[in-house]
Amino acid sequence: MIDGVVFKTLDTHADERGFFRELIRSNDPFFADSFGQWSHSMVQSGVVKAWHLHRLQTDWWYIALGLVRVGLYDTRAEASTYQETMDFLMGDRQPSLVIKIPPGVAHGYKILTGPAHVFYVTSHIYDPQDDLRMPEDAPEIEFDWQKGSPIQ
Repeated sequence: MIDGVVFKTLDTHADERGFFRELIRSNDPFFADSFGQWSHSMVQSGVVKAWHLHRLQTDWWYIALGLVRVGLYDTRAEASTYQETMDFLMGDRQPSLVIKIPPGVAHGYKILTGPAHVFYVTSHIYDPQDDLRMPEDAPEIEFDWQKGSPIQ
């Protein structure tokens, strides 16, 4: 587990009409950082969006529809988990979660079953100066987006 990455297990209240699921509350310790914006991406099957990171911004992700393989890589030299990776699934047929991704943790995803709908809240309004990119095959990150998804 990468230091500072937090998973929040969600409660789902379902009946014959559908379900209700609360994602984040402003007073939730999981959501202690400031609010910047709320965004929604719809991404087609097979697409890889990686690697992306921020110096200042915290991200919270929720996959509303689709199956997504998530990759994380710790770029923070001062962290106890420096250069560690995480590889896991979110979305359809997975536990209902919101994930908190702290600044300095590179993140990306591949859509395994789509289209996928990715909702994310950020602690800051979009700032191109804090939007850092690395290629999906960055040599310093031992992560292969083309291999099969992790077994759960």
